[in-house]
Amino acid sequence: MGSQEHGQVQRWQDRWWAVGLLVLVVWVGIRLAFDGWSGWPGILVGGLVYAGFMTWFVMRRRRRDARAVGTDAARVPELERRIAKNGELPEDPAEQAAMIRLIRRREEKLRRNRWWAFPLLALIFFGIPVFWFAAGNVGAGLWGLAFGAAFLGWMVWFNRRFVRRMAAMRQRIEGVGTEGARIGGARIEGARIEGGGVESGGGRLVGGAEGLAPGAR
Repeated sequence: MGSQEHGQVQRWQDRWWAVGLLVLVVWVGIRLAFDGWSGWPGILVGGLVYAGFMTWFVMRRRRRDARAVGTDAARVPELERRIAKNGELPEDPAEQAAMIRLIRRREEKLRRNRWWAFPLLALIFFGIPVFWFAAGNVGAGLWGLAFGAAFLGWMVWFNRRFVRRMAAMRQRIEGVGTEGARIGGARIEGARIEGGGVESGGGRLVGGAEGLAPGAR
């Protein structure tokens, strides 16, 4: 189920080279801000290695998500954007089903990883400045603490918002097509089956049996 089949063109931001370039720019920019230009060759080499690893990791996760939810890897970023923004529902029922499976997959991962992921990030972001302080680089240590606190605060806020929007999107998709009817023979508003005809104007079929011929019950 490729992106072309759904009339969608993959955004350039979602392509592997754009992911790698973004990681490289962020890595090099942060390292230069802390360490200065004196060590830029090593910073650039380290950035290339890290960007290559992160690109491989992101693309691998997309392929796994695509296989798990039944869509194409190129569609995963678009589905994630719609979930994060609580945006427009896909018109294709197959894509709606894929989005539901993706939401459940994300919810399960969050439940499984929340106990160790956030403490590990806190250890990294607050542990590195300790080494800078120990080395006498007070400026870098203060910048590191400020950045770590801001980033972790943003992560907590974003994670909570994403969880709320996943739940809202799932409820919207699961509610599609239920207005005026309940699947499973429970209730049909606005019509009543009588013999061989249909009586309209407020009648209803309840329990899937009312209005049927005696021999059909």
